[in-house]
Amino acid sequence: MTFFDTAEVYGTALMGAVNSESLLGGFIKERQQKDQIEVAVATKFAALPWRFGRGSVLSALKKSLDRLGLSSVELYQLHWPGIWGNEGYLDGLADAYEQGLVKAVGVSNYNEKRLRDAHARLKKRGVPLAANQVNYSLIYRTPELNGVKAACDELGITLIAYSPIAQGVLTGKYTPEKPPTGPRANTYTPEFLTKLQPLMNRIKEIGASYGKSPTQVSLNWLTCQGNVVPIPGAKNASQAKEFAGALGWSLTGDEVEELRTLAREIKGIKMPIEES
Repeated sequence: MTFFDTAEVYGTALMGAVNSESLLGGFIKERQQKDQIEVAVATKFAALPWRFGRGSVLSALKKSLDRLGLSSVELYQLHWPGIWGNEGYLDGLADAYEQGLVKAVGVSNYNEKRLRDAHARLKKRGVPLAANQVNYSLIYRTPELNGVKAACDELGITLIAYSPIAQGVLTGKYTPEKPPTGPRANTYTPEFLTKLQPLMNRIKEIGASYGKSPTQVSLNWLTCQGNVVPIPGAKNASQAKEFAGALGWSLTGDEVEELRTLAREIKGIKMPIEES
């Protein structure tokens, strides 16, 4: 696994954190001193209200490249739809592609209409829209319902799935008796987790038949949808190894549909950014 997704706003100095791009760039340099590993990096442009025009995209990208210590990135994405100026941002993506600063361009949190508009505008420049990164998991299947997944398939745009294990909920580590703390507690309440148990029990049963964990089953379910690249967040090496165990095998079609049917019984997750 050599694909790393980051963003200029992850780990902002305003919050007293070290920028994620700077950390990743340092780790890549350190790793390549031991082995010549080709690492594919995706990062994102923050569509902040005070940023205007195509030049703002190129300026932000060059700063990201400096932090990463790279001459180009595999994928550069608009992190979310801007309040205004989205046409200029898309032109900036095309400029970056033509200048060889990025190998591919994408968007994130785009609904179907925005996605089609972005695809059409870039196509006029001869630039393919490579990806749309959205929230997608077994228990948050909005991309299937709002036309985003179908549009991605139709237009040849890869769907990159963030929160593919629903912030850890699909690992099975949370129960009605032991819910998450912090901001996640507002979404994944004991009531929600009670409704989730039949699905989690079946995930565990299916996983046992393959010698796989609930995490691996949940990630594999996404890859079985076709044209989907899940990007789970690993906090340590053991988690990264577990994620790798989601590859190299496949659920059956019947198992995929059985899990989807069970998941339909679970309601209550809303992510308004994709509805804007």
